[in-house]
Amino acid sequence: MDLLEPIPHAEHGENAPPPPPPPPLGENPVWNFLDVLLITGFTSVIGFIALVLLVATLVSSQNSPNLSPAELAKHTPLLLGIQTLVYLAMMGFMWIIVRMKHDGPFLQAISWNMPRLGRVVLFLLAGALLAMFSEGASLLLSRWIPKSLPMDDLFRTRASAFAMMFFGIVVAPPVEELFFRGFLYPALARPLGVIFSVILTAAGFAMLHASQLALAWAPLLIIFIVGAVLTVVRAYTKSVAATVIIHMAYNATILAMALISTQGFRDLDKV
Repeated sequence: MDLLEPIPHAEHGENAPPPPPPPPLGENPVWNFLDVLLITGFTSVIGFIALVLLVATLVSSQNSPNLSPAELAKHTPLLLGIQTLVYLAMMGFMWIIVRMKHDGPFLQAISWNMPRLGRVVLFLLAGALLAMFSEGASLLLSRWIPKSLPMDDLFRTRASAFAMMFFGIVVAPPVEELFFRGFLYPALARPLGVIFSVILTAAGFAMLHASQLALAWAPLLIIFIVGAVLTVVRAYTKSVAATVIIHMAYNATILAMALISTQGFRDLDKV
């Protein structure tokens, strides 16, 4: 079974006519690139306000003039809770934009297209294999990857590690895929075509993680490749649901390996 075969298709019996050709790769979303920029700006403002309020609350409660990034990282569960609220606000704003321009269901407008059960299993396997590629590439490029990354601060305690695991598997994949593969990619693909849109979408996806990876080129290259794979799957299957499944399986595999290697997040020096 071809993993990248477009999702929507009918089953055909032995004497049935041949299936229609796959749909073209062109995109025609009801929104445009300016709407994507509006979503980005809205999310940035909401995130900034939430972070300022959090820092002000923590500074006031601890009678401290400021909080360093390392000190803020001690409050990882709280930070992730706020990030989740920001993501929910972002999803709500995306829904409003679609509803203003499209009379049909939101999931239809963004090409959600949930795959059949057999395809779900294949996409889960693809996510796990992509995670293994990522880990292998990290080993090969380890000399160019800093020994300590800002993301490591989010795993300072066992509670924060489990909070990261929940956020990385349940929260981040659907929201990030809705934005990058659901909104950004089709808005770029309509004027630019598939190839340039895949590159630009993958680059944007990598830049989202840039601060967590200390702007180091090696881990950013790996994330860029992961983003490119996800975008290619979206382009060929016309299914955002497919990329959400792969993304969730990718994160779950990496975090499961971290969970095992640290004996249930008890030996966090190995993260």
